[in-house]
Amino acid sequence: MSELTHADYELFRDQIRKLVLEKVAPHAAEIDQTKSRPLAPVAALAKAGLTALPFPSDLGGQDGDLLSRVIVIEETARVCATTAVTLLTNWIVLEPLIQFGDPELARSIVLPVAKGEAVAAWCMTEPAGGSDLGAITTRAVRSDTGWVINGVKRFITNAGWADWYTVLARTGEKCFGIFMVHRETPGMSFGRPERKMGLRGSPTADVIFESVEVPEIQVIGDPEKGLDYMLAGLTNSRPIVAAEALGLAQGALDEAVRYTAQRLQFGQPVGRSPMIRGMVADMAVKVESSRALLYRAVDYAANDPAKAKVFASMAKLLCSDTAMSVTTDAVQLHGGYGYIEDYPVERMMRDAKITQIYEGTNQIQRLIIAKHIYEVASERA
Repeated sequence: MSELTHADYELFRDQIRKLVLEKVAPHAAEIDQTKSRPLAPVAALAKAGLTALPFPSDLGGQDGDLLSRVIVIEETARVCATTAVTLLTNWIVLEPLIQFGDPELARSIVLPVAKGEAVAAWCMTEPAGGSDLGAITTRAVRSDTGWVINGVKRFITNAGWADWYTVLARTGEKCFGIFMVHRETPGMSFGRPERKMGLRGSPTADVIFESVEVPEIQVIGDPEKGLDYMLAGLTNSRPIVAAEALGLAQGALDEAVRYTAQRLQFGQPVGRSPMIRGMVADMAVKVESSRALLYRAVDYAANDPAKAKVFASMAKLLCSDTAMSVTTDAVQLHGGYGYIEDYPVERMMRDAKITQIYEGTNQIQRLIIAKHIYEVASERA
């Protein structure tokens, strides 16, 4: 970890919380109801330098470590998950480019994103496969000037909005490359926007490649090692997605406590009921235990790479399951009011579901965790 102290991180958290309460929270309900992009919240985060947080300083960034990123996403998702996913997607998408891509290409792409002037997207999932990336059919074939890409990517966050697309494509029978493709490249188009349960202000659609020509400079590193590059980034990306889920859970707990402390039944606040207090206590334990595991995963990412992958999966699994459980209980604690759009917990419950699905379904996370456990047991035998 960096030289920052616990007190430094807590001060940073307080600053982020104040910012999102003032600049993000007031827009959250409207973004969800109108399915509009979170332009004002993202602009406020950019003004505060947060769109640049994880990037290297020579690319216009702040050199923010993983814990600082987790804190920002956690606090942002606490009030608006759509804004959080917009921010974290830009961060995650460009990591392979920064680590393995051409420096000049990285500079030309990352600088505008860091300033909040451009948006990026990851193109991995396909109509016939999400978890099984080895089965993707989008193909990149060498040409005289670079590569030609054909295929369809599905459920792409920021599709149609993003300026740059990081594309995983097959380059051989068992080889994959990562390519940076600009939205104005001939042959590139977008499907209709998906009508989603949650994260309604975050556009999602198909990205279609029809003989899209990409110059050699826009290939990231070795065109046969793209899958390795992508998998290497999961130790950072999964904790960040876990932070989004944790923020949703914390936000729902906040709303549940606020509501039950004020709502009167039989002449007293419902929060005085032992049954209600028991539910709130269980919710709080889930949130805090999830936070503890997430921060442990962040520590391993910095100090113990051998354990980082499995703990990233553990954190993503627990935080997203907690988000679904706590938001559902928060709706229950609101009674009938929890079922209508006037209260944030209804939106939070809808937003929480996707955290169990993307960035590797929780079923896949369980397989990764179990595989690690058996490997460790075999080594000790």
